Amino acid sequence: MPLLDRIAPPLFIFIWATGYIAAKLAAPYADPLTFLSWRYAGVVVLMLALALVARAPWPSSRAMLHLALSGLGIQALYLGGVWVAIRQGLPAGTAALIVNLQPVLVAAAAPLIGERVSPRQWGGVALGLAGVVLVIWHKLNLGASYGPPLLLSLMALLAITAGTLYQKRFVPQFDLRTGQVVQFAASLAVTLPMAWWLEPMRIVWNADVIFAMAWSVFVLTAGGISLMFYMLRHGRVTAVSSTMYLVPSVTSVMAWLLFGETLGAQAIAGMGVTLLGVYLVVARK
Repeated sequence: MPLLDRIAPPLFIFIWATGYIAAKLAAPYADPLTFLSWRYAGVVVLMLALALVARAPWPSSRAMLHLALSGLGIQALYLGGVWVAIRQGLPAGTAALIVNLQPVLVAAAAPLIGERVSPRQWGGVALGLAGVVLVIWHKLNLGASYGPPLLLSLMALLAITAGTLYQKRFVPQFDLRTGQVVQFAASLAVTLPMAWWLEPMRIVWNADVIFAMAWSVFVLTAGGISLMFYMLRHGRVTAVSSTMYLVPSVTSVMAWLLFGETLGAQAIAGMGVTLLGVYLVVARK
């Protein structure tokens, strides 16, 4: 097995988990859609420069359309929905639980793209979800009525699920540099007008925001998204999506180390259950 195939899943989980840390740093100083618009623009510039220097191949016009549509789900609607929902008061734990239903939806829809989910894998999907609930249970506030923010989180869940399945079905192979130029340009074209319409477009360029922006562009997107696309290209979509279950556990450890957030015995037990669930999904027979 190539080295990248072995290190891609744990590296992706670590990078993806840092997204919540970056969001926490930037949230007090930047409107969510405005921040994301700057982030998308930065990714377009970065990936376009890399593509031009390397003379990377550009997708066909048909593939560009598929990439743009999948990118709207994976980037614009998913990230926009989560960021705005949290900004409007939905607890991060509640949002995380909703979004982490994705492996369940992906497993249920896998037959649509020709993948079979075994009973063992279904057991792993269920265990993984149970572990996530244990990890973030103390952060949940499901009794309150949040209305629009809750709907935004559900929209984000459906968007990233649909975008992942659509990309795996219609455009599984593409150059990561030119492909991300297309996806993030499409996301910027949707997010920027929404930011102008819905927000005062406030962003304070202090050290926290600059660090969060640089990390979001160069690490979360250039690194994390590229790794996710690589894993989708070389693996089964059910197994790839199930690695998302580990993100709340890693994020909880980071928040404990960086911000002193609580990390109790129940959360630690949940991490173990989640790890077992993901193993059952991704392990070879």
